[in-house]
Amino acid sequence: MEEWFSALTSFEKFYWIIAGISSTIFVFVLITTFLVGDADGVDGDVDAEIESDTGIDFQFFTFKNLVAFFTIFSWAGISCIDAGYGKGVTILVSTIAGLIMMFIMGALIYYINKLVSSGTLKLENAIGNVGEVYLTIGANRSKIGKVHVTIQGALRELDALADSEETLKTGTVIKVIEVTGTGILIVQPLNQ
Repeated sequence: MEEWFSALTSFEKFYWIIAGISSTIFVFVLITTFLVGDADGVDGDVDAEIESDTGIDFQFFTFKNLVAFFTIFSWAGISCIDAGYGKGVTILVSTIAGLIMMFIMGALIYYINKLVSSGTLKLENAIGNVGEVYLTIGANRSKIGKVHVTIQGALRELDALADSEETLKTGTVIKVIEVTGTGILIVQPLNQ
């Protein structure tokens, strides 16, 4: 092994050293991702979804993307050297291959994160939905009652006030027209 490595030119050694280091890190990251999962923040990505955060969705320069870049960069360079290409072509091809891999990794993480649902109930999604009174609601917002409304694909039982002149009895079909700052639904009978 020592004889083989010492017989290489400095250009070839450069690519082999990068290949050894980046491939080792790549395998370590791959194994830990499968065993432990993708822990937020471990690799420098800030993937936490914070309400009203308009952060960067597509992240190009992350630890995983850089590891992927150097892994593909080095192995593409070694392949070009073995194929007999010159230094300029080797550097160009390996750099383009590494950048393509970074783009693929960034896009993959971006689209995977689009599939993730936070599961947070957003009461604003109830506005316009139709439901049914479960516990009587007083007229003119005089008494809080309860309604059954489907929000985000699930039937929910929520507190509600009525914006109507009449008391809404159990079984009345309602429509959500507003949500208060405290999370109480404002409803009215559907026939209004």
